[in-house]
Amino acid sequence: MAIFELAPAIEISRKIVREKTNKAVLRLVPEIKSGEVAAQRTFVIFIATIFTAGLLSLLVINTALARDAFLLKQLKQEAQLLTDQREAILRQVAQKSSPEKLAEQASKLGMVPSSNPRFLDISVGG
Repeated sequence: MAIFELAPAIEISRKIVREKTNKAVLRLVPEIKSGEVAAQRTFVIFIATIFTAGLLSLLVINTALARDAFLLKQLKQEAQLLTDQREAILRQVAQKSSPEKLAEQASKLGMVPSSNPRFLDISVGG
């Protein structure tokens, strides 16, 4: 029953809100036709500035990526060259350390092969 007693108060508050809303809507606003062109012009300049900054940043990024790509290519070529040099050196070492080459070098130095090899046995005390 208490809600039915508040019904007139609710109706009065709705009426007050409607009147206040109508007053707010009917207020005068300043003329904006002269300022509208300046606002559009400013907006266009702002958008053009953002667009130009975006294009310049893309140009800088692409330039950096291209420079890095060239550097990467150069470093890969250097790595391949160093790998080839390493393999060549390893082949030379393997060739010079073969038993035939070692025997040949030893004979050039005046060494002779041992006909009676001797072995040292550390486990025997003495």
